[in-house]
Amino acid sequence: MIGLIFLKKKMVRKECIRISESHAPIRVNLQFFASEGEKTEKATPKRRRDAREKGQVLQSREVSSALVLLLIFLTLKILTQYIYTQMAAFFNLCIGELALDFDFASKNEQLRLMGLVLVQLLKLVGPMFAVALLVGVIVNYAQVGWLFILEPLKPKFSKINPLNGIKRIFSLRGIVELIKSILKISIVGIVAWNSIKAEAHNIIMLMDLDLLSVAEYITTTTLNIAIKICFAMLSIGVLDFGYQWWQYEKDLKMTKQEIKEEYKETEGNPEIKQRIRSKQREISGRRMLSEVPKADVIITNPTHFAVAISYDSSKAPAPVVIAKGQDYLAKRIKEVAKENNVEVVENKPLAQTLYRTVDIGQEVPPELYQAVAEILAFVYRIKNKSTAQAQ
Repeated sequence: MIGLIFLKKKMVRKECIRISESHAPIRVNLQFFASEGEKTEKATPKRRRDAREKGQVLQSREVSSALVLLLIFLTLKILTQYIYTQMAAFFNLCIGELALDFDFASKNEQLRLMGLVLVQLLKLVGPMFAVALLVGVIVNYAQVGWLFILEPLKPKFSKINPLNGIKRIFSLRGIVELIKSILKISIVGIVAWNSIKAEAHNIIMLMDLDLLSVAEYITTTTLNIAIKICFAMLSIGVLDFGYQWWQYEKDLKMTKQEIKEEYKETEGNPEIKQRIRSKQREISGRRMLSEVPKADVIITNPTHFAVAISYDSSKAPAPVVIAKGQDYLAKRIKEVAKENNVEVVENKPLAQTLYRTVDIGQEVPPELYQAVAEILAFVYRIKNKSTAQAQ
């Protein structure tokens, strides 16, 4: 009975082990499920240049607008007295001209008055316009640099497609824009409320002041509040610039396939380049083989290297290498040499040295003069002997 129980327990244990092994976790390489079209690679310089030419640049409009407004309000604060003076001159001009016997029916009088008013208005608002223009140009140039393109002005159906508009509203970019708008409204409200709250005591005291002092106080307080708001908006602009940089880099990312295609476009297809190099070597080999019949001697090693030497004292002071080759090309040089009765001399060290150190068309270096001269002298003796025997 005890043996039977033990046997049953043993069978149950084996069954449990078999089940646990059958349910063992399977290791799966998740890279097999990765999408080949997923943009995971950083943008190449060419991709960045192409994006710039299409108007896709890193730029934060929040930074530009905040700095422009900040500098305008600072200019107004600095030139407060100047603005008061110009406003007074403007009103005096209008009232003084109208108080005179002004002929409204005369076109000359109308043009004269219009000219005076425009000049005075330019004196009044010109500094603010100049500051806004200068700061806007500097800030945008600092972010983007010099860029003049017409690509963004081209009409595109995607810009007026309602479905694309809905997608943009509910996209991450749309959510970020909504958050920025809420932040701007909140900051403007909070800064304005806290500033007015801090001036509550002074506002009550305005009842005891004259009109000019009240106007001066309101102007100064308003400018101070506006400058505080601009500084707060500038902090939002810095955050927005960070987000725009992240979004810009994300939009420019490329797939591995795109990088391969770009490489093929810029560097050329490797297979085509290899075929071109092979064809160039073939053409170069043919051209070089055509020079072999002009050689005085072929120095070999005896199967791996072959160097064709020519010597003409009227053309060069030293022997010149006019052809050389290795393995198959060396074999072809020797075949062409035999067909044209060019002597082939075996000299292993000299053939190797000439092949490795002297390019085609170059003269033999001075340290090899003696070795080459001995071979040429040997070849000339053979040729002279052959000529004598033929005669």
